[in-house]
Amino acid sequence: MEKSFYYWKSNSWDFTERENAVIKDLKIRKLHVKFFEVDHNDEFGDFPISKSTLHPYGEDSIAIVPTVFIKNEVFKVNDKKALDSLVYNVNFLINKYTQERFEKNPVTEFQMDCDWTLKTKDNYFYFLKKLKQVSKKDISCTLRLYPYKYPEKMGVPPVDKATLMCYNLINPLENKAKNSILDLNELKLYLNKKSKYPLHLDIALPIYSWMQVYQNNKFTTVLYSGHENISISLKQIKPLWYEVTQDLVHDNFYLRVGDKIKYERITPEKINEAIEIIKENVALDDYTMVTLFHLDEEQLRNYTNEELSGFYTNFSK
Repeated sequence: MEKSFYYWKSNSWDFTERENAVIKDLKIRKLHVKFFEVDHNDEFGDFPISKSTLHPYGEDSIAIVPTVFIKNEVFKVNDKKALDSLVYNVNFLINKYTQERFEKNPVTEFQMDCDWTLKTKDNYFYFLKKLKQVSKKDISCTLRLYPYKYPEKMGVPPVDKATLMCYNLINPLENKAKNSILDLNELKLYLNKKSKYPLHLDIALPIYSWMQVYQNNKFTTVLYSGHENISISLKQIKPLWYEVTQDLVHDNFYLRVGDKIKYERITPEKINEAIEIIKENVALDDYTMVTLFHLDEEQLRNYTNEELSGFYTNFSK
C-alpha cells in the first residue's frame, strides 16, 4: 500500500514545520501537487489560474505527481484543434514548473482532475489520449463515484490508472441535513457491490473541513481556514448548523450576529468506517495508493500523526 497526500495550496512557497513533520513521520514518498487549474472564457479561451508557488527544499526523495484541475466548461466549448493546443500548453507548463521547482524530484506521472459529464466525455477522453502521446508520461485521472458505478454509461477514461475520490458525494447546497464531504450511507450507495472496474484504482480520502456561510438565509461563501477562532463565536442550533453570536472579521470577510454556518468536519472514526466500506466493496491490490486530501497545516490539526498513519495501514488489515 503506497501512501500519498494531495497538496492543493496555491500560495505557499514551502511546507510548514507541521507539514514537514507529517511527511517525515509517516514516511510519505509521493505527493500529488496541484500545479494549476484551467479555466475558459470567450475572451481569453483556455487559461491557467490558481498556480502553485510551492518550491520545497530538502525533499528531493519525494516523487511528485503534477496534478491539474480542468473545469468541465473547457471540454464543452473546445473542438479537437483547440484541444490539441490545450494538450501542448498543459504539457509545456507542467514541464516548465517541474524544471523550475522539482528538478531533482522523480516525475513519471501526470494526473488530470475533471468532473466530466456525458456531454464532455468524448472531448475529455480525446484530451487524455493526446496528453499521453505528447508527454510520454503515465497519465492518471480522478474518478468520481458516479462514473465509477456506471462505466457503461459514463465510459472508462483512457488512462493508466484512476484515483477513486471517496468524498464530496452530495451537493453541499442541496442537502442541508447531511455532511456533503463524507456521508457513509451515500458512499454505500455507490460502493454496494464488488465490481471490478477495468482500470487499476487508487483511493483518495478527505481530511479537510469547511464552513459554509449563510447570510439572510442565502449561501454567501465557504471558509477554509480560521475555524478554531471562528468557533469561539458560534453556538450550535442543530446538527451541523451553528449561529454567529458576535461580529467578527476573518480574511476581510465580515461575519455578523445571526449569520448561519454549516460546519462540516470529518472525524477519524468516520474515515475509518469509510475505509471498511471501501475495503468490502472495491477491488484493491498490493499496489493501491491511498492519498489524503490534503496536506495543510490547519487541516492537520484535527488529527494526530498516529491517526493519519492509521488511515493508510487500515487498508492492509
